[in-house]
Amino acid sequence: MFGRLMPQEGKFFDLFNQHAALCVKGAQEMVGLMTHFDDLETRTHAVESIEKEADKITYTCVDLLHKTFITPLDRDDIHKLITSMDDILDMMEDAAQTVSLYDLHAVTPEAARLAELCLSACMKVQEAVALLHDMGNAHQIVAICEEIDRFESDADHVMRAAMSKLFRDEPDVRNLIKMKAIYEILETVTDRCEDVANIVEGIVVENA
Repeated sequence: MFGRLMPQEGKFFDLFNQHAALCVKGAQEMVGLMTHFDDLETRTHAVESIEKEADKITYTCVDLLHKTFITPLDRDDIHKLITSMDDILDMMEDAAQTVSLYDLHAVTPEAARLAELCLSACMKVQEAVALLHDMGNAHQIVAICEEIDRFESDADHVMRAAMSKLFRDEPDVRNLIKMKAIYEILETVTDRCEDVANIVEGIVVENA
């Protein structure tokens, strides 16, 4: 019984790191999905499998939160961080499923660029989360979070330019609708990364 009441700090940070690694893995699959259509079904299934694996980590983290008497960070911050990371992969799954459901056989360079920005943002999320166990890393963590913000801003600019080009040049209304949805979902992935960055920055401010 007393073992359940003892601090389990390391486990929380391990779970954060495991989840962040899956975000990167999912984003890598998304880049492949948006640049190669050689095996659409396999890539879509891979993203779905990664998302389900991340769900298990989220559940484990929340369950541990209920069982741990002393937590290394504020309980609400732990919950917000793990669920916000989960939102990143939820949006990736939406993107993969949308490509599959819409029966797309090719996407635009802009979609590929958005996927690359998603990957870059996820890699920075992984970097920031990996440093979170030591508030001596505060300055470095904040700098990484600023990079995530820049990737989100870049994605917003790419999406706006892509939308403008799409409505200007795409003659097929059905294809226009499909690509518009893909652009919006991919840009939202970077929004979710920015959400995580904001949470991490808040944690640093409270604990550094």
